[in-house]
Amino acid sequence: MAKSGTTTQGLRAAIERSGYYPALVAEAVEAAVGGEAVASYVVHQETTFDANEVRRHVTVLVLTPHRFVVSHTDEQAADTSSPTPYATTSTESVKLDRISSVVVSRVVANPESYTPGTLPREVVLTIGWGAVSRIDLEPAACGDSNCDADHGYTGNATADDLSLRVSEAGDGPDTVRQTLAFAQALSEAIAATAAPTR
Repeated sequence: MAKSGTTTQGLRAAIERSGYYPALVAEAVEAAVGGEAVASYVVHQETTFDANEVRRHVTVLVLTPHRFVVSHTDEQAADTSSPTPYATTSTESVKLDRISSVVVSRVVANPESYTPGTLPREVVLTIGWGAVSRIDLEPAACGDSNCDADHGYTGNATADDLSLRVSEAGDGPDTVRQTLAFAQALSEAIAATAAPTR
């Protein structure tokens, strides 16, 4: 990254440590962040198995003083559109005041003996800003078990723009800690943005 500072340098080092096309990922993230300072970040690499192929995907989340930046990079095998393997990188910048929800789900072992500060076994971070919504529908019913009338449908709409799952076993304790720290920093930044000015 062009700027200096331990957080920006830490982001660059984390991207390089992931080993997943670091020059490509870093360039895309740097262009999206621009000249803003990096307040917090998460770099998460995921490997999936698709039939007889191994595919990798990296997600980079960056918090700046005014924006939330998300970057996804996927690799693809050669296909009809390209005779050689290729990668696709996309970035999205979201103003902090557009973020409508930050959900942190924690999975802990032996909850009866949980000690505050113990690292969760797994964390799922879900962030919504209204670009993608999921609607879950099911047939509506009334309380009458003999009723055969059509009551239409009922359901829920859920903001589901980004969901990131990390686990201590798969990603290591540092990634779990970093994800929790990022979620807290993002929540605090959104609260500060929403606070009325005096």
